[in-house]
Amino acid sequence: MTTDVLSAAKTALFRTLASMPMPSYLRDATSGLAGDHAWAATGFLTAGIHAGIKRKKKDVMLIYSEFPAVAAGVFTTNVLRAAPVLVSESHLAASLSTRAIICNSGNANACTGEQGERDAEAMAEAAANALGLQKEEVMVSSTGVIGQPLPIDTVLTGISQASLLLSRTHHTDAADAIMTTDTFSKIYAVDLELASGKTIRIGGIAKGSGMICPNMATMLAFITTDASIPKPFLQAALREANEFSFNRITVDGDTSTNDMAIVLANGAADAEEILEGTENFERFKSALLYVLTVLSKLIVQDGEGATKFVELTVAGAKTEQDALQAARTIANSPLVKTAIHGEDANWGRIVAALGRAGISFEPAQVEIFFGGLPILQKNYVVHFSEEEAKKILSQHDINICVHLGSGTAKATVWTCDLSEGYVQINGSYRS
Repeated sequence: MTTDVLSAAKTALFRTLASMPMPSYLRDATSGLAGDHAWAATGFLTAGIHAGIKRKKKDVMLIYSEFPAVAAGVFTTNVLRAAPVLVSESHLAASLSTRAIICNSGNANACTGEQGERDAEAMAEAAANALGLQKEEVMVSSTGVIGQPLPIDTVLTGISQASLLLSRTHHTDAADAIMTTDTFSKIYAVDLELASGKTIRIGGIAKGSGMICPNMATMLAFITTDASIPKPFLQAALREANEFSFNRITVDGDTSTNDMAIVLANGAADAEEILEGTENFERFKSALLYVLTVLSKLIVQDGEGATKFVELTVAGAKTEQDALQAARTIANSPLVKTAIHGEDANWGRIVAALGRAGISFEPAQVEIFFGGLPILQKNYVVHFSEEEAKKILSQHDINICVHLGSGTAKATVWTCDLSEGYVQINGSYRS
């Protein structure tokens, strides 16, 4: 990782953590973003290598649990579901144990038909053979260009090489190997104190920069924990945490064919089993949500061409679903996002997006605030300082609140601006 990339990653992480209060039973376990950075929990080995799918950058990642583990997962709701998504869902349902995750970047293996599924199965089988596992104990993931055949021979060679380099350290290699247009790797971990006083770790990596409007997870996220927790409870915790983290971010309104988030739990911390309905389960859910939220915000901060990070809250709605639907509509509006990029307090674009959100509210009751500054008041009263609004919008982190005056429900999403950089990146993505 270059000095510039490392600096960007540290800056993004600092900004994210600065705005997130941490429960007393959690401790930041992210010691750094370079060198021997152990984001993975006890008993997990990782590797990330350059196999040759991409010209120079790392492109094959492997995560392996030294101990029996269980898994939970959420997957894309896009109708065009990539081959690795289909295979991983099948393996998750078929096996009580999951010991490894293999991922390649540079090729999505999406819209590749039966050959794509055979290739995804071959990836799982290669990892299983190298690690002495059953094929169903391996989850498979891919990310990159859609519609191109996977260079399976290159990938299989890379899996073999990665299996020989598995290590308890150098976990940044694994994080780097899953990136596509990302400008920095997304890494975070916490230590969680259980009711007994024993400590477990929850740590993970994610990738995502464009094609981000999840309706289940993010582009890719892989989480490890040394907690002992039954598979059904782990799945329940992931679904809940996912709903209030990855499902609350958007960069460009597009949902990927390859989205997935996987959590592996191997019990290596030798702590008490976490059961539903207990204080430990509530703490575990809170800790998992915290980790996923940090990773979510890092993805938005690294949005393709992004120069602004925006926290958008819609309050005063009749229901939470109404608030969320309105917030997503505003956050996905290209006109709103370009106005934010241009530091233009064009509140008309916000109310126009709100008006097509498909929810019930009284337009004359709407209020809009930029960083606490009233921009639009009830009954369409507009009286604010353009200079003060410009000063707020010139900052990197921007808070926008839209109050509907229709109820007590609210929801928050995180998004970014839309710049010329986004067009440049996506106009030449395949070249």
